[in-house]
Amino acid sequence: MATTSKTKNGKKDISSRKDIELLVATFYDKVKVDETLGPVFTEVVRINWEKHLPLMCDFWENAILFTGSYQGNPMDLHTHLSKAMPLLQLHFQKWNQLFLGSVDELFKGEKALLAKQRAIKISEVLQSKILDHK
Repeated sequence: MATTSKTKNGKKDISSRKDIELLVATFYDKVKVDETLGPVFTEVVRINWEKHLPLMCDFWENAILFTGSYQGNPMDLHTHLSKAMPLLQLHFQKWNQLFLGSVDELFKGEKALLAKQRAIKISEVLQSKILDHK
């Protein structure tokens, strides 16, 4: 099955920057109103969404579609964040729940599965570096 064709349930696989943008927007719309994660972005980091969302699109586009569009170091950013506000396992669990749920809500297929696998792996690596070194 081609990655752009729809499955029986009407969902298609992730195949373009537009798909990545939809995924990132959907996920962060959930994050913004989440009791656990929302305050991290709005009160602790005071995130500039206009800058953050395109950067996250670059990150996920590279992680899923291998574009080379992301330049950055997520480990350094999250390590710095954990110094401003201790990150807990609960934060990572909620992030995973919202991200994986967003993928499942919107997409189905090989790249959608890859997105979820990458998200879990990234979360595991961040947790091992941040939570195990407190």
